[in-house]
Amino acid sequence: MGKRRLALCAGVLTVTAFGPAACAAYAADGGDVSVVPAAPAPGADIALRVTGCDAREAVAQSPALVSDARLTPDYGDGLAGDGRVRSTLTAGTYTVTVACDGTEHKGTVEVVRKQAPAAGAEPSAHPSPVAPVNAGGGGAARVFADGRERHGPGAAQTVVALALAGTAALTVHRAARRQARRGRGTG
Repeated sequence: MGKRRLALCAGVLTVTAFGPAACAAYAADGGDVSVVPAAPAPGADIALRVTGCDAREAVAQSPALVSDARLTPDYGDGLAGDGRVRSTLTAGTYTVTVACDGTEHKGTVEVVRKQAPAAGAEPSAHPSPVAPVNAGGGGAARVFADGRERHGPGAAQTVVALALAGTAALTVHRAARRQARRGRGTG
């Protein structure tokens, strides 16, 4: 398979895999500004992104944010940055505004109420997170601590591995064939 054909196939697979999710996230927002997660709880960290803005930098403002969020160029065609939702905020929908090159881009963030613990629920036995260290054993400590058994790679990893193995085999075959032709021509 030629380089162009391989690149085309990789592009088609990428669009097929990630296109619907990206479109759904953008459509749910209803504006040029997207927020992930779209429905955070008070005190949560969020990622902000604006499209259609050619500036090198912009600022996202919202009454839902602790402070203005600085947006810088993303590896796509927009600006991105991080922010934090005010911890004292009540549940509701808040507007996020980004001023860019004299144009206002708007989006919304729907802040949801924090889930209260169930009545009678006891606090965790450990007041702080406790987990095994990822050292030695290739991370086996975490697998054994969970008590769950893991059963190999998923379908996506298998398909990628097979595609890479096929590409490697084809490359080795072509190199060997080229070497054999050179050997015949000089003898």
